[in-house]
Amino acid sequence: MRKTLYIFGMTAVIAVFSSCRGGDDFTDSIFDTSVPVVDETKATYPFDQWLYENFVLPYNVDVKYHFDLSASDLNFQLTPADYNRSQLLAHFIRHLFYDVYTKYAGEDFMKKYGPRIFHFIGSSGYSPTTGTEVLGTASGGVKITLYKINEMKPYSEGVTYSGEDVNVLNENYFHTMHHEFSHVLHQTKSYPVTFGQVTSSSYDPINWQDRDSVWTHQHGYVTHYASSASYEDFVETLSCIITDTKHRWMNRIINAAAMGVRQGDKEDILELIDSLDINLDAPRSHWNNFTLYEESEYNDQTGEYDPTDRYVLDEHRLLGDPTTRAYQVVNKEATAYVDQYKYKELRKFTSFRNDFLPWVKISADDDLTGINALLKKLDIATKWYTENWGLYAFTLRREVVDRQDKINDYLKTITIYELK
Repeated sequence: MRKTLYIFGMTAVIAVFSSCRGGDDFTDSIFDTSVPVVDETKATYPFDQWLYENFVLPYNVDVKYHFDLSASDLNFQLTPADYNRSQLLAHFIRHLFYDVYTKYAGEDFMKKYGPRIFHFIGSSGYSPTTGTEVLGTASGGVKITLYKINEMKPYSEGVTYSGEDVNVLNENYFHTMHHEFSHVLHQTKSYPVTFGQVTSSSYDPINWQDRDSVWTHQHGYVTHYASSASYEDFVETLSCIITDTKHRWMNRIINAAAMGVRQGDKEDILELIDSLDINLDAPRSHWNNFTLYEESEYNDQTGEYDPTDRYVLDEHRLLGDPTTRAYQVVNKEATAYVDQYKYKELRKFTSFRNDFLPWVKISADDDLTGINALLKKLDIATKWYTENWGLYAFTLRREVVDRQDKINDYLKTITIYELK
């Protein structure tokens, strides 16, 4: 089973460089100005000209879609990015990333803090030795490399993007971009130390990838990678607000709340769900028809399976990654998996609002993390975002979701240039 990774390791090392960019007066270009910026003799001239007008002139950004060996990770066998898909992704980055921040933070915001280079790679960075797959890398907020471009749904006249196609865009590309951009912002204006203190005892920079989703949610983290370090936790929290689906958030909230809820947190949970624009009363929503399971582990001494304190939430579809422990019971393949690993049904729920929240225990235990820690981190991160940048993360989320919902209308307005 492959494990998908987003690699941001260089960020902390070169933070001092990226944090100095606030004084950039934009008088010097990163491009060679001794030659014409766009070569009219190239077969790619129309797209190059579009990049010049939409990225170079307004933001001083270089979009590298040609394969650049010197800028690539030589540990992987990589393939060039498809020309037409590179154009499509560039349009999406402009529409769903740059234009969103510009709308709410002003014309100069992305000019000052945005990345300077995007590098497109056609394939993923897959390591057969470790079984890991790299989807994106970022270097100090200056350069962002995006992989798996060739697995994007290709553009053709009349093409439409489904909700699942949009989810792939978020998981493969935009989560990486919002994550790294949040690093740039917090390296410019430090995030509160109180954020890391919420779950200070459980960060693990070495073995974070061995943790499953249920563990991370029940200990107050939005993702596995968030549990590696406080600064990664901070930016993962903001990125997940902007890019994660409603279903993923409900899965996260239910897992985190299953251990227990402190007095007063129920109102905050409902407020969070409302901020995510989730309709709890939608009759066909999975959070009004779900099951929690208790996981059992085999005991060599007794020859029996002993229950642990973990829970699982079923989904509408098999996720494909057993470490998420999230399956739909009616799915034949998922049922077999549940039987194989001796998951025991704990309780069925027909309504999150009416059944689940009243069911979970109320606790004043100081050691209890889960939803309480998650709520605290969300509050600290979103307040920092607003107080320092005038941005409200949930507003950005709504803008992104609205644009993604209308992505097929946007596709009708773009031009994809064929090679001359």
